[in-house]
Amino acid sequence: MTPLGAATSVGLGFLIGAFGTLVGAGGGFLLVPLLVLGYGFPPADAVGTSLSLVFLNALSGTVAYLRQRRVDLALAWKFAAATVPGAIAGAYLTRALSAHAFVLAFALILLTIAALLFVGIQVRPSPHAGARRIVDAHGGTQGYRVDVWKGVAISFGVGVLSSVFGIGGGIIHVPFLIVVLGLPVHVATATSHCVLSISSLVGALTFLSLGHVRLSTTGLMGLGILAGAQLGAFASTRASAPLLRRVLAGSLSLVGVRMLFDVLR
Repeated sequence: MTPLGAATSVGLGFLIGAFGTLVGAGGGFLLVPLLVLGYGFPPADAVGTSLSLVFLNALSGTVAYLRQRRVDLALAWKFAAATVPGAIAGAYLTRALSAHAFVLAFALILLTIAALLFVGIQVRPSPHAGARRIVDAHGGTQGYRVDVWKGVAISFGVGVLSSVFGIGGGIIHVPFLIVVLGLPVHVATATSHCVLSISSLVGALTFLSLGHVRLSTTGLMGLGILAGAQLGAFASTRASAPLLRRVLAGSLSLVGVRMLFDVLR
């Protein structure tokens, strides 16, 4: 790789790390299209490399969010444990997908999630939902009620999808934490990042054992991602919940339409 190519990879990693952490998605939904369409990686290599980078992003972002005290750790551990079996199974399932089917399915999933966020539908918690409260580092309080069993079931499915599509699950997890479980946006993004740091590590190690991680790309883009994630976590403290929701939905739509166009033309 040329010096310019190396610098470009680091720069792209920085931008993806910042944006992925800002919306709590880990950046996988940007990395997979970039690695498939821009770098020409086959699906399995794109997914394995993406998950490795998502882990670095999630780890760096989680450290920042823990300092801000915006992570619901009790929920994060339960949800992370549910994603692990799915992440391992999804890693093997990816190898059976063709490039065409992979890109088409990924695009449709992104567009579906974007639609849910744009509509703004939120499921009411059941009468048995547990009350929870987060007090952040600045003294701000967030109160909400959560049906934990729903989160565990969703997290298992997210684990499968995250490894199949190399997205780490954040881009799917965050909308469901907001729409289905009713978590406040800022708590959802921070908690999702903590879950990502565990589930993406499991998926990345599985792909590494199968020989589907490009280490040179992971190293270069990872440098940028580690730094960018810190910027994204800081920027999230300045962004309102409606803005984060719209930014997440808009970015999903753009990437989904681009991938759909590429596969159908």
